[in-house]
Amino acid sequence: MSVILSVEDMRKKAKARVPRMFFDYAESGSWTEDTLRANINDLMGIKFRQRVAVDISERSTEMEMLGEKLPMPVALAPTGLAGMQTADGEIHAARAAEKFGVPFTLSTMSVCSIEEVQSKTRDPFWFQLYVMRDRDFIDRLIKRAKEANCSALMITLDLQVMGQRHRDIKNGLSVPPKINLPNILNLITKPKWCLGMLGTKNRKFGNIVGHVKGVRDMSSLAEWTVNQFDPTLCWDDVLELRKKWSGKIVLKGIMDKEDAKAALNIGADAIIVSNHGGRQLDGASSSVSALPKILDIVQDKCEIWVDGGIRTGQDILRLIALGAKGTLIGRAFLYGLGAEGEKGVTRILEILQKELDLTMALCGATDLSQVNKNILL
Repeated sequence: MSVILSVEDMRKKAKARVPRMFFDYAESGSWTEDTLRANINDLMGIKFRQRVAVDISERSTEMEMLGEKLPMPVALAPTGLAGMQTADGEIHAARAAEKFGVPFTLSTMSVCSIEEVQSKTRDPFWFQLYVMRDRDFIDRLIKRAKEANCSALMITLDLQVMGQRHRDIKNGLSVPPKINLPNILNLITKPKWCLGMLGTKNRKFGNIVGHVKGVRDMSSLAEWTVNQFDPTLCWDDVLELRKKWSGKIVLKGIMDKEDAKAALNIGADAIIVSNHGGRQLDGASSSVSALPKILDIVQDKCEIWVDGGIRTGQDILRLIALGAKGTLIGRAFLYGLGAEGEKGVTRILEILQKELDLTMALCGATDLSQVNKNILL
């Protein structure tokens, strides 16, 4: 049995265990995947100052996100189809996050429903909202999130239209997988995944099927989702949603300073600098490259978080040093989920925290909340 020491080790194990279409769904970006690669490479290009002969015997990686003290400034990002990486995936990920002490964000496009995840966890989790044309459904979805005691609402703003993801098209992505020869041949090589799926009832979009008039099966769901992402979404709509949610609100997908100004006017508690993991506008800048101009606009008026390209604890430290107050991981925890379920997500969090702690120490820093650009070259 190989020892898992990095996110990349876990990625390789997940690739061997998860059916191709679902692994590629999590792995891929849009078009040429240039922005996906830039997210990773631009972070890796930021170098540290190595310091010596500093007392680093007592260290802390704790920081606050939305007023909650966390063991490290990391939350699990909303990821569609996490329940297709492994059976009941959202539940396993939520439990791992809860035990580790970091927030979990449930996606609108999750396989397990809000109610299902709430029934299997103890702590409040965050809920991510896609704004769709059916505003009555959106109102009911917000109500369900309130009834599940979700502690924050995260509105994703960069999916008014779907970016073209070539791997998904070539794989014929569907939930559940279509019964055809290529899929059968691939599934035969993933017996553990298949057994898990046979043992759960959660094999569809749990937040949608049965909650929308006319959506009772996979064919009607596919037609509904194609037509539901809303290209008319504007800041007035976001303001109306803000009025309907009395708790903490997070706006995800901010890459431009003008949009950052608008997010502040809405009253966002946190802004996520994000290009959707390189899955929407290919050719956009990396998230880390966009961070400085957003920080210039926002300053200390709300929290600035970043997602995209985070593969190590060093990446987390780089972003905190640049001024971010938090980070979100998506693919990294999905690799753990696909490889080893709840245990795999926990292992990913442990790896990231250890890398974060050791790198901070080797830079001569002892308290993450005091880290700044001085640790960078």
